[in-house]
Amino acid sequence: MARGPKKHLKRVNAPHHWMLGKMGGTWAPRPSTGPHKRRECLPLMICLRNRLRYALSKREAMMIMHEKGGHVRVDGKARTDPKFPAGFQDVISITTTNEHFRLLYDVKGRFVMHPIDAEEAKYKLCKVKRRLVAPNHVPYLVTHDGRTIRYPHPDVKVNDSIKLDLAKNEIAEFVKFESGNLIMISGGKNTGRVGIISHTEKHDGGFDIVHVRDTHGHTFTTRQINAFVVGKGKKSLIALPKGDGVKETILEEQARRFPDAVSN
Repeated sequence: MARGPKKHLKRVNAPHHWMLGKMGGTWAPRPSTGPHKRRECLPLMICLRNRLRYALSKREAMMIMHEKGGHVRVDGKARTDPKFPAGFQDVISITTTNEHFRLLYDVKGRFVMHPIDAEEAKYKLCKVKRRLVAPNHVPYLVTHDGRTIRYPHPDVKVNDSIKLDLAKNEIAEFVKFESGNLIMISGGKNTGRVGIISHTEKHDGGFDIVHVRDTHGHTFTTRQINAFVVGKGKKSLIALPKGDGVKETILEEQARRFPDAVSN
């Protein structure tokens, strides 16, 4: 058994939501250590090469990221590591083309680089994972992307979402995790679905369960750790991907994609 951490990743072992063909090569880019987990992120190399098609190969993606000026920015910071792990709700900006994308999920659990305007690229949503008190009685909270924010509003609790100003690194506003608010599922079999919180079941010693209803009236449940608040009431604070997070049945998807076949 080899000693030390692994430095490589076989393509057949890469996460399925990267959508890499298993016959396209032997290796896949192993994400660097960063703010998101290895299987819950998308390396910037894949964003440039496989999603945006700005590069045809790994070498071209590295050349783009290593150029002076920091053409690729994540949450407003220039990144030169092609394997930097971008994750859920991150804002990816391409300065040369003046394009901005927010990394979200579609209803099939795959990462989507959703285009946004320059105004929306100034902020992102972060889920509060922990709220603690540091030495000298300094309160702070830890977000899902590894940020530490000192002196938050006293009403911000765990599972709430904050609207973070990326330029000032300050909390612009926050949304409570409570019934009636809009959430997006960030894990489990319902990843990418969007709906309104109906109620929450508390289970001591187990996972708390959230009951959700989407705009089409479909109801489903998920663990509370997978629920990410994205809006207050029915109004979302961010632009949602195509379909607004509503999962269609097989027959509904067939009727939408092949209307002629259904009519015949």
